[in-house]
Order: sequence, then C-alpha cells, then structure tokens
Amino acid sequence: MAVKVITDSTAYLDRKVLQELNITEVAMTVNLEDRSFIETAISNEEFYQLIEGKKELPTSSQPSPLVFYEKFQELVEQGDEVFCVLISSDLSGTYYSAVQAGKMVQEKNPEARIEIIDSRTTGMHLGLAAMAAARAAQAGASLEEVRDAATSVLARSKLFFIPRSLEYLKKGGRIGEAASLLGTLLQVKPVLTVKGPVTVFEKVRTFEKAVKRMLQVFEEDYQTYGIEEVAVHHINCAADCEELLIKEIKDKTTREILVSPIGPVLGLHVGPGTIGMAYATKEK
Repeated sequence: MAVKVITDSTAYLDRKVLQELNITEVAMTVNLEDRSFIETAISNEEFYQLIEGKKELPTSSQPSPLVFYEKFQELVEQGDEVFCVLISSDLSGTYYSAVQAGKMVQEKNPEARIEIIDSRTTGMHLGLAAMAAARAAQAGASLEEVRDAATSVLARSKLFFIPRSLEYLKKGGRIGEAASLLGTLLQVKPVLTVKGPVTVFEKVRTFEKAVKRMLQVFEEDYQTYGIEEVAVHHINCAADCEELLIKEIKDKTTREILVSPIGPVLGLHVGPGTIGMAYATKEK
C-alpha cells in the first residue's frame, strides 16, 4: 500500500517533475466558441495566438466529479491511499468535484482512505505543495504525513504575479479583491497574490517597479527565513522572465530555479506578458 498524490493542471508542473515524483495530474478544460479541450492538449503559443484580438475570452471549466471518481477508484482498487491537493475553491469548482467523487468512492469502498485539501492558491504555490507531498509519499510516509508535508509548504510559501494589464482579469471574472483597481488601470501596476481569491499585495506605479518590489520581498524572506524552493512563472514572455526575474534571482540565491510557463486556464484570466514567482521558505 502506498500514498498516491493528485493535483490539477493549474499547478503547471513540468512533465518531467510529474513523472519523477509520480504525481497524477487532472487537467482543466478550456472552452472556445467551437470546441473544448483540456489545457494540456495545446501549446501555450498556439493558445495565445487563438485568443489574440478576440473581444470575448474563452471560458474554463473544472474537471467533472466523474474524472476524479475514475482516478480515485483506480488507485483504491490497487490498494493505494489518495492525497489530493487542488486549486483554490475561490477560483474554481475543482475542489468540490473532487470531494463529491471522494464520497462516491468511499460509499463503494468503505475502507478507502482519500484526503482532499483546498490549497487556497494556485500556480507553483500549489505545485510546490504537491511536490512536497509526493516526495514524502516516495519516502514511505503515511497519508497523514503526506498531508502534513503539503500543508507545511503551503504555510511557508508565497505566490506573486504581475499582469501587464488587468483587462484579462476583468473579462475573466476572477479579479477578486483586485476589482478595486479597475478605476485606476493606467495609474498602477499591482503586485497580486492568491489567498483564496486574487488579492492585491501592493500597488506600484510601473511594471518594472512592481517586479523590483516583488524581488525585494523575496530577498527579505530569503535573508530572514532561508529559501527551500523557488519557481518563476511567465505567460508567453520567456525573454522578459529571464531578464527581469531569473537573472535577479540568480544573484540572490544558488537554489535551482524552476521555470513554469502558465497555461491556458490561468493565462486567459491574467493575460500574456504576466510574470510572477512562487517560493517556499525554510522556516515559517
């Protein structure tokens, strides 16, 4: 009997990481006018070309309870226990689909052990938690210990992102507390985070200053608490990410930097040109 870890595609974990850590990924769906597809079935470049210039953005939808049911049932029939960590329930109904599926599996298999947690975040903040859980599972940890590994990382991690424009958040309906900025779109470039909903961390005058502020917070946390893991995000702007983020982070830490391009589901809500980072500190 082993613990198997499941997360969703908005963690944007690299394929190699998923394979090495034996993490099962459940993909979200993107709905265009004439077709729907799981977000992992299209390249980022192709997707952003598809939506460029469109007045109405595509929509996204969570996996159905049936998708989770089939994953959970397969693992339970193998004699495994299941740990599932998912995107914030304020951003998606994915968590509730998984909870419904978990109840269905446990009704059929009363001895099944399935733990599902709402990460209250997304991106590599979620991804780092899934990675920690998977490493614990590979080391032979119990279901409770796997859960504790994930929740520990969530408590020691931060996610920041800086969109070039708030228009995508506005159109996508996922703007949360950032709605207060809509009247001042031309005056500010906010540093945003996710604490359940999208939240404003700080308002800054320019994109470059916003990036510097994000890096300043990272360096302060690095000096105070140490850094265990660090990842950077970008949406179709790898060159900007390299110049503005990766080079600067390399000057501050020798930790490996995980590069995680944001795919369609989150990308359609924050837009091309967005960059960001997630990191876990050694101490809380």
